[in-house]
Amino acid sequence: MARRNRRARPEPRPLPADGSGYYGTREVEGPSWHFGEPYLMRHIGASAARKFYVCPGCNQNIPPGVAHIVAWPKETGARADDRRHWHHPCWERR
Repeated sequence: MARRNRRARPEPRPLPADGSGYYGTREVEGPSWHFGEPYLMRHIGASAARKFYVCPGCNQNIPPGVAHIVAWPKETGARADDRRHWHHPCWERR
């Protein structure tokens, strides 16, 4: 039986604590009640949406399987508790 040559795997680079290292994360102006504080925003596809969330724009459920937006404050939003899940139209009306 032939021997398999294994390559040494490089150490993965650490991601920034605020989540901005994920693909597709953009800096945008936040909701009006935060006076335009910069937010980090990311689109979540329907296949990646696996839980129920409540949209802060309309207080309605975002069921699993519905594409939506996740946003959090850039300066103070380093924790998962700070992320908010929005419907696309609600985020545009913010």
